[in-house]
Amino acid sequence: MTDDTPQRTRRPLRVLAAMSGGVDSAVAAARAAEAGHDVTGVHLALSANPQSFRTGARGCCTIEDSRDARRAADVIGIPFYVWDLADRFREDVVEDFVAEYEAGRTPNPCLRCNEKIKFAALLDKALALGFDAVCTGHYARVIVREDGVRELHRASDQAKDQSYVLGVLDDRQLAHAMFPLGDTVTTKAEIRAEAERRGLAVAKKPDSHDICFIADGDTQGFLADRLGRAEGDIVDESGNRLGTHEGAYGFTIGQRKGLRIGTPAPDGKPRYVLDISPVTNTVTVGPADALDVGALRAIKPRWCGAAPTGPGTYTAQLRAHGEETPVRAEVVDGSLEVVFAEPVRGVAPGQAIVLYDGTRVVGSATIAATVRATAGAA
Repeated sequence: MTDDTPQRTRRPLRVLAAMSGGVDSAVAAARAAEAGHDVTGVHLALSANPQSFRTGARGCCTIEDSRDARRAADVIGIPFYVWDLADRFREDVVEDFVAEYEAGRTPNPCLRCNEKIKFAALLDKALALGFDAVCTGHYARVIVREDGVRELHRASDQAKDQSYVLGVLDDRQLAHAMFPLGDTVTTKAEIRAEAERRGLAVAKKPDSHDICFIADGDTQGFLADRLGRAEGDIVDESGNRLGTHEGAYGFTIGQRKGLRIGTPAPDGKPRYVLDISPVTNTVTVGPADALDVGALRAIKPRWCGAAPTGPGTYTAQLRAHGEETPVRAEVVDGSLEVVFAEPVRGVAPGQAIVLYDGTRVVGSATIAATVRATAGAA
């Protein structure tokens, strides 16, 4: 696009609204239509078994979600379609998720879905069909500076901010992104009240939780079905065998519960997962202070604008609902080198680190290695 972008123009746009079947995406589509845009709703069929049903509030992207999205589109008065992206979702999100755990890393499938599905596969198809923008119910803002540069920022209501999982978007994707919920400081109750005023039946629908393709929430069982059970050792930092497990992929860095170690620690304090070795199928546990990380290296950086030049001071977020922490970061030989102002805990390879300059998202990268705040590599 030139200056006729979703953020700069007042002319009606052809907008493709991604409708999950939840209240946020329904209200976002309604707001886009109310603003005068030519909106078409689309539900992404991502499950290989579209007849499957969600249990309670777990999961999403099922046939009942599709029906909820269609009913919402009917009320809004916009055309509605279902697009089958199940094969692409399986390859880019589900198989990536399994492969990352098999390699001893902790992936974020929601972030990968935004990168590969909603703002790659979906956006590419939308542009090919002549749409100007893709609209979603994410809580984030796209701001256009006076010089025309587009920036991704946190939502006005930082309590609901979802910019962390959008940190993988690049300039081209931001040029065609529309987030109608990001500019308003409202509670979730107010969003539901708005949906009810608009006559949307999803107003009282529970939010989805957990990983959408693991509807029962049993991640370990899901991985075991695909990777098989493989008994290995649980050891302390000195290599002493403390117990066994049925697959190293069932653990994450910083995990405390479910270790099933019969022998208490010498100091009587809880032990946490410190390291996962898929090569030896070994899980190493130790004291909480051994989780302290002072620095890390992250790979495959994606920038929401120009890449940083030279070292800089930022804040970083390490989890979707995590706190910001001050860091000093620099790109070195294509990798992002980060030093924390204060030690942080529970940092695992495979997680995403997202850098911020104030409310502006600078970019995202995948954590490859960590350095303990005290000594040695984590």
